[in-house]
Amino acid sequence: MLLALMVGVGNLIDVLLGGRITVGRSHAGVGGVVLFSLMMVVCAVGMWKMRYWAVLGFQAILALVILLFSLYLIRASNLLGFLFAAAVVGGGGVLFYKLVRTLSRIQMPTYPGR
Repeated sequence: MLLALMVGVGNLIDVLLGGRITVGRSHAGVGGVVLFSLMMVVCAVGMWKMRYWAVLGFQAILALVILLFSLYLIRASNLLGFLFAAAVVGGGGVLFYKLVRTLSRIQMPTYPGR
């Protein structure tokens, strides 16, 4: 939840201050960055309220990020680029695995006696 909030708010602040987010060798459009940032903030708020849809949506976005950075691993031209992409893929994979367990806990039914 904290990671989604930091990414969303950080990207919005960067766009408001006039920063340009670079993806590969091209710059990301402002509209796409704002949309992604708003999705991250909505996911963070939803995860704070323990909503199933928020965790599932964050996992979907995380899966796309892992896929994108695993493709960057193929095109890595130096050791630093390779290590950064490998760290994102590895860290994202661990986070994805931990969120699967969280999803099962959110989905658990509440019994009438409790």
